[in-house]
Amino acid sequence: MSEAPKHTAEYRRRRFMNWFPLGLTYATFYMGRYNLNVASKKMMDMFDLTKGEFGMIATAGFWTYALSVIFTGPLADRIGGKKAILIGAVGAAALNLIIGLLFLNGWQTKIIVGMSLLYAVNQYFQSFGALSIVKVNAPWFHVRERGIFGGVFGIMISCGYFLAMTVGGWILANFPWYYVFLVPSAAIILMFLVDIFIVKDRPSQAGFEDFHTGDATAHEKHEEPLKFAELMTRVYSNPVIVTLIVAEFCTGFVRQGLMLWFVPFLIEVHKISYGTRLFDIATAGTTVGGIIGGLLCGYMSDNWFQSRRPPVAFIFYIGQIIALFMLGHTHSPLVASYMIGVCCMWIFGVHGMLSGTASMDFGGTRAASTVAGLLDGVQYLASGLTGFLMGHFLDKWGWGSWTWMIMPFSLMGALLMIRLWNETPLKKPVPADGVLENHQPLIEDEI
Repeated sequence: MSEAPKHTAEYRRRRFMNWFPLGLTYATFYMGRYNLNVASKKMMDMFDLTKGEFGMIATAGFWTYALSVIFTGPLADRIGGKKAILIGAVGAAALNLIIGLLFLNGWQTKIIVGMSLLYAVNQYFQSFGALSIVKVNAPWFHVRERGIFGGVFGIMISCGYFLAMTVGGWILANFPWYYVFLVPSAAIILMFLVDIFIVKDRPSQAGFEDFHTGDATAHEKHEEPLKFAELMTRVYSNPVIVTLIVAEFCTGFVRQGLMLWFVPFLIEVHKISYGTRLFDIATAGTTVGGIIGGLLCGYMSDNWFQSRRPPVAFIFYIGQIIALFMLGHTHSPLVASYMIGVCCMWIFGVHGMLSGTASMDFGGTRAASTVAGLLDGVQYLASGLTGFLMGHFLDKWGWGSWTWMIMPFSLMGALLMIRLWNETPLKKPVPADGVLENHQPLIEDEI
């Protein structure tokens, strides 16, 4: 495997100024997406919704997101990550503002239909977020550096959960509940303005030389974006990417199965209310656990497994099973509060590793957004099942069935990682003319 270049301190500073605002932007996206999660119990009580009915709203958004990234991924690969995230920011801010203003003015009728529609449109614009970040950062990070970037990506996700769940819980405890939609709108617009002036798609746009990143398309000339048909052929003919897509379906079910329902679980089972110390422990745990999981996953991948992602993902999938079992079987409110963070450590570590890092590795610089979009989209396809379907079964079977419905998907993810155990982005040595037959990935060990 080729070694990462020795970057100058000036380059590292400029790269930080590129990904850090992007990461904060994505965190505000989460604040404007998972505000529905933190307000779930409030909305169900206020509008007399069953879990199945509330789950229909979440499913409408999740499945819209899943369908959208099929198109927004290739679009971002053509127009660039910066333009894509700016489009997403404007749309997500506008939809959160509309929802907040409607509830401010006393909206009471056809809540399920109306919120399903509005949340779905919000999720369309939200779909530009993760894939835009991957697209922008692919030319800035060598493969050898991307494990740590995956950890950083996980941190940014965790900061988004902090804004949505912890800050959102504080808003619900101290202000009218619809402020959980108005505040994220303002935060997203602020980051939109920052990104316009600071973010650059490539090092060369910031006065530095572009370099060979060591990923699956780094050897190719890439002044022009790939045509859509070629892009799709490359992605769907790659068995590694197809396996990652299936694994991310499992990740999506586990992730949203926890995140969509843990607030009503804590309130109904353990009597933990908004604004209490135990509620703050649980919601802050989504951030702290996510940060630890993201950094640990990235460090282990780059330093213990030679930048291979699947072995670390396997370990973290097994960790999910153990943590979810403990969460579902504890009778202690204190333990349950802390176990939310422990579960998030194992879940977000895998999410950042596969969506944020493996997508860059195996999609390459030219197809990074498309692969990231597919991985993120299939997560939300699975997430839709945690809405109306899991909500229905929770109404029918109660909270004792909750974690048992989630754990099988962690097991399936672990088994898929065994299949990919030794995979790296490169499969063949680069020919002298720099062109690979059939555009297959390379095995870096042979370079």
